[in-house]
Amino acid sequence: MRLLNSVKNTWAAIVQYFITILISFVSRAIFINILGTEYLGLDSLFTSIISMLALAELGIASAIVVNMYKPIAENDKEKIKSLMRFYKICYRVIACIVLVLGLCIMPFLNLMIDSYSIHESIYLIYILFLCDTVFSYLFTYKRSILFANQKNYIVNIMDVLYTVFMNIAQILILISTGSYILYLLIKIGFRLIENIIINLITNRMYPYLKDKNVQKLEKGIVNNIIERVKGLLFHKIGSFIVVGTDNMIISTFLGIATLGIYTNYILIATTISTLFSRVLVGVTASIGNLLTENNNKKSFDIYKKLNFLNFWLVSFATISIYNINDAFIKVWIGSDYLLPKYILLIICFNFYVQGMRKIINMYKEAAGIYYEDRYIPLYESLINLVASLILVEIFGLAGVLIGTIVSTLILYIYSYPKYVYKPLFKKEIYNFFKEHIFYLLVMIFVFTCTLGVTKLIPINDNILDLVKNIIICIFVPNILFLILFNKTEEFKYFKGIFLRVVRRKE
Repeated sequence: MRLLNSVKNTWAAIVQYFITILISFVSRAIFINILGTEYLGLDSLFTSIISMLALAELGIASAIVVNMYKPIAENDKEKIKSLMRFYKICYRVIACIVLVLGLCIMPFLNLMIDSYSIHESIYLIYILFLCDTVFSYLFTYKRSILFANQKNYIVNIMDVLYTVFMNIAQILILISTGSYILYLLIKIGFRLIENIIINLITNRMYPYLKDKNVQKLEKGIVNNIIERVKGLLFHKIGSFIVVGTDNMIISTFLGIATLGIYTNYILIATTISTLFSRVLVGVTASIGNLLTENNNKKSFDIYKKLNFLNFWLVSFATISIYNINDAFIKVWIGSDYLLPKYILLIICFNFYVQGMRKIINMYKEAAGIYYEDRYIPLYESLINLVASLILVEIFGLAGVLIGTIVSTLILYIYSYPKYVYKPLFKKEIYNFFKEHIFYLLVMIFVFTCTLGVTKLIPINDNILDLVKNIIICIFVPNILFLILFNKTEEFKYFKGIFLRVVRRKE
């Protein structure tokens, strides 16, 4: 059942997300064409500020989902009801805190924005961003039971419907009116509709959640959640400073137009990263259930297989992004929106580092390891902020990105091996480094070979060049990975799953 649910969640995530990719890029191209890069930069800047306000969530969702695995396995409906009511109360309080904090930030917005191309009030635009977030907190809490029950595919379906219909409506509004305000109002409206529908679905699947008679959550569980939240608070702060402040630094020192161009590159990387996250998030709840068995050998065996699959996907994506990105941007929005190649190389390396953290981080979340390494994100974020502020003056955009890479490597070098790998798998830390160094060297080798093949066939036409690069990236890296890993236990495992699925369809 665990494997079946994981496969179902994974395939649903893949199919549904591909549907959203095309319309998202079409929408972005129309957005840039009608409103320009400065509006795009403003959009990214306010998204970063709202991410800062999301610190008020404190990771309560993750802490509660961890506590749901056991009562769901035992079909303890009373405990599930108590957790859900506690979650609901927490999120209503969070919505109020976010609203108040958001309003307090408003007087300082003009310090980060210096543009005469924004025609609407930046304060009105910011208020709409804030409303979108506040409204989402009032309705989103019931998603947690779907995640804990390995029903992610339901949320994925609703997310893809929300994205498709929202983008269609926004495209029509931009083409007909060119109004950024209406564009944002549509986003708020569709967000509300999506969350209301998910609530209705959840109530129908789990009717006991509508019971008025709900017991008070046990003090021990509350204390457990509070302890996890304390640890998560530092992780939330660290995550925001590492990721969120980059956009603020770029906007302040280099301008929102530069930020707008940079976010096009990040959109491509994020689109692929999110796809793989959706592929892998389908097994997060399965890992949570697996860890309740306290079988270190079995957990490590599954970790090795998942990490191998993740390496293949992340390396393939890293290589493809570097080789396809510029050709794609030329066809998509034009050569005027290209960044230097060395910037793209740094973005790709950061993508690889972030991607290779996914599996170990999934185990970390499933095990609820937040309190033990609570101070690490603060060190990480402090190094990132200081390094980015110093390096942006010397190297510009590249300096901001290098500062981020340097700080995120802390998790690789210290936190994950010490607080996750060794405690969960009872393995020596040097095995962790040996595995990841080996994978990095293989990725660099395959990256270099693919780049060499790409340069052997120069083409002047943008569309044909894009097609050529796509074909090369589909075949060359995957053939090389196949040659290198076809005899490994991990490859044989996934080959077996693939063959079983094919035979079943026949």
